[in-house]
Amino acid sequence: MNDYHKLVFFIGVLTLISLVQVSDASVVSTGDFNKDFFVMWSPSHVNTSADGHERSLKLDEESGAGFASNQLFLFGQIDMQIKLVTGHSAGTVVAYYLTSDQPNRDEVDFEFLGNVIGQPYILQTNVFADGFDNREERIDLWFDPTEDFHTYSILWNLHQIVFMVDWVPIRVYRNHADKGVAFPRWQPMSIKISLWNGDSWATGGGKDKIDWTKGPFIASFRNYKLDACIWRGNARFCRADSSTNWWNKERFSSLTSTQRRLFEWVRKQHLIYDYCQDNKRFQNNLPKECFLPKY
Repeated sequence: MNDYHKLVFFIGVLTLISLVQVSDASVVSTGDFNKDFFVMWSPSHVNTSADGHERSLKLDEESGAGFASNQLFLFGQIDMQIKLVTGHSAGTVVAYYLTSDQPNRDEVDFEFLGNVIGQPYILQTNVFADGFDNREERIDLWFDPTEDFHTYSILWNLHQIVFMVDWVPIRVYRNHADKGVAFPRWQPMSIKISLWNGDSWATGGGKDKIDWTKGPFIASFRNYKLDACIWRGNARFCRADSSTNWWNKERFSSLTSTQRRLFEWVRKQHLIYDYCQDNKRFQNNLPKECFLPKY
């Protein structure tokens, strides 16, 4: 284990300890996919273990599949262990995201874009706020996400949205609503997970299509944790500063110094696309948040 992985492991242990100390009252997951989620489409392509603790999705020429949480949430942290499609997965997309499903929807996305064998898996993130997106970032992962399960997390509170991979922050979207930047803060969102055919755009800009002879394509999920505020019809309960709503406390309002070092490492070594660097796309009129601090 090299120094970087030792550091990541240490951070993960500290994070888990701190969350256990402050968040037991807010954990709403049962650990059973059958109890916390429902199948959105193609139940024949969804396989769940007998104890409900592990679930897989299948994509073939007939269909993909997806499932969603029974509850809506407003702020909290979502963790999911995922093992991605193995082998030649070009054209496939595994999506793991929060969405409000409204016309002016808010959405927080992890999208894993299938790869050609020998090429790194690309992780795309995106944020929709008040119906507007165009906030894509892409990184290549520093490990093979098809060999084992890894933890992908979203921390969402009044201050920031943090995307994490094995507790390493890979992206931060801060609440700059006071400066006119839209931020998801009023609409409750459900958790959705799906595996589908995205070969019109996902790999090589759509040049690398799905090779159905390599299928079926399988993605697996387990050990999830839903530590979030269940929507009860009034935002003030989820926005309140309380022991249950640990995510709104000051200590979670920004990255720690160690998290900042890891975040900058990801930006320097693994970032391959940032909408805030795409002047051509935005005709030299980058979104306002691109000029504001991330922490």
